[in-house]
Amino acid sequence: MSHAKTTDDHDQHRQLNFNHTQLVLCAAAIGIFGGLVATIYYFVLETMMDQVWHVLPELIEPYFPPWLPTNNYVWIATTIGGVAVGIAIYLLGCPGEMAQVVDRIHQPGKIDISKTPAMVIASLLAITAGGSAGPEAPLVQVNGSFGSWLGDRLKLSIGSVRVLTFCGMSAALGAFFGAPIGAALFALEIPHRRGLEYYEAIAPAVISAIFSFAIFRISTGITIGGIYHFESVPSLTPMNLLEGLLLGIVGAAIAVLFIYIFRAVGYLFQFIEHDQILSATLGGLAIGLIALFLPQTLFFSEAQIHDVIETGMTLGVSMLLLIAVAKMLAISFTLHSGFLGGFIFPLFFIGANVGLAIALAVPQIHPTVGMICLMAAMNVAVTKTPISSSIILSVLSDTAMLPVIVIASFVSFLLTAQIAMISTQRSRGSDEQAIPVWLHNSTVDTISAVDNEGIG
Repeated sequence: MSHAKTTDDHDQHRQLNFNHTQLVLCAAAIGIFGGLVATIYYFVLETMMDQVWHVLPELIEPYFPPWLPTNNYVWIATTIGGVAVGIAIYLLGCPGEMAQVVDRIHQPGKIDISKTPAMVIASLLAITAGGSAGPEAPLVQVNGSFGSWLGDRLKLSIGSVRVLTFCGMSAALGAFFGAPIGAALFALEIPHRRGLEYYEAIAPAVISAIFSFAIFRISTGITIGGIYHFESVPSLTPMNLLEGLLLGIVGAAIAVLFIYIFRAVGYLFQFIEHDQILSATLGGLAIGLIALFLPQTLFFSEAQIHDVIETGMTLGVSMLLLIAVAKMLAISFTLHSGFLGGFIFPLFFIGANVGLAIALAVPQIHPTVGMICLMAAMNVAVTKTPISSSIILSVLSDTAMLPVIVIASFVSFLLTAQIAMISTQRSRGSDEQAIPVWLHNSTVDTISAVDNEGIG
C-alpha cells in the first residue's frame, strides 16, 4: 500500500513539474505534427477527388447508354460513395462527430486516439463522394487525439492534457483556415455556447496553430492570405455598421431555419440509423439528386464560394435563395446519413448566397458587405464562435471589414443563444481539475460553471 502511495505521489510530482517552457515545446511539436498530417491528408484527398470527379468520368463517358445523360454520373457516384462510407463505418466503427468531440473536451478532457483510423478513412470517402462536409472535423479528431495521447504519455494532469488536446485541434484548424489566431480561438470557442472559457490554452493553442500553418503552407505551396477575391468595398461609414447589425439579424433567422431543417432530416433518418450502410447509401443518393439539379450544392463548398463571388449576380435573387435552401438540405442529408466532416465552409456558402441575394434585392447594400456579414452570421449562429469567425473571415476575404463582421457576428450570436446544433456545447464544469501548474501563480482562478443545462 505504501509503495502504491509513493508511486502516486511521484506521478503527481511529475505533473506539477510540467512548466511553461515544456508546454511551449509540446505545443510546437503538436503543431509540426499537425501540419504534416494536414499536408498528407490534403494530398490524399486531392488525388481521390481528381480520380473520382475528373479522371473516371472521362473514362466511362463513352460507355453511357444513349438514354442516360452523362450528368447522371453525379448521383451514381455519390450513391456508390455512400455505400463505401457505410461499409467503412460498419467495419471500423463510427468515430463520432463534432458534438462528441466537444463532449470529450469537457469530460474526460481528451479525445480517444483509437477512433482516428476510422475517422480518416470514412471522412476521406465521404468528402470524395461529394458530401457537404469538409476536412476540418477529421483533422480536429486526428490532431486533437494526438495531443491527448501525448499528454497521457507524459502523465500529465487532466487540465494539461486538455490544453494539449486544444493544441492539436488548433493545429488542425490553423492549417485548414490559414489564419492561426482565428483557428486557435475557434478551437477554444466551439466547446461553449456563451464564449471562450478555457483561457489557459490560448497561448499554446496559438503556437500550435502557427507551426501547423507554416508547415502546411510550405509543404503544399498554397499562398498566404485571403483566398477569396471580393469586390472592393468603399471606405466604411457608420451606415455600414448599421448594415452589419441588420444583416446579423437576418443571418440569425436563416441559421435558425437551417437548424430546424437539420432536425427535421434527422428525424427522418432516426428510423434507419441502426443500418449504417442503408443510411449512408440513401444519404449519398439524396446528395446526388440535389446536385443533379443544383450542381452548386456538391462538395464542401470552399471552391464553390468562388463561383458565388464571380458569377452569383447572374443567377438572380430567387435562384440564390433556392441554392441556399438546397445546400441546407444537402448538409443535413450529409451529416445525418453518416458522412463525416465539418460544416464550416458549407455554412459560409449558404451565407454567401443569401447575402448576395439581399444585396441584389436591396442595392444600397454592397454585395461584399452582404456576403461576408451573412457568412459570419450563419456560422456563428450554428457554431457559437463570434470572435474566431470574425477573424477568420476577415483573413479569408482579405478585406478591412472586421468592425462590420464583428457586429454581424455578435448580433447573430446573441439572438441565437437559446438554440444550437451542437448539443454538447456548455460551460466548463465546476468539478474541473485544477488549472495547469504553469498558471499556478496566475491571478485568474478556474472558471466555475454557470450554465450546465442541455440544449433545448
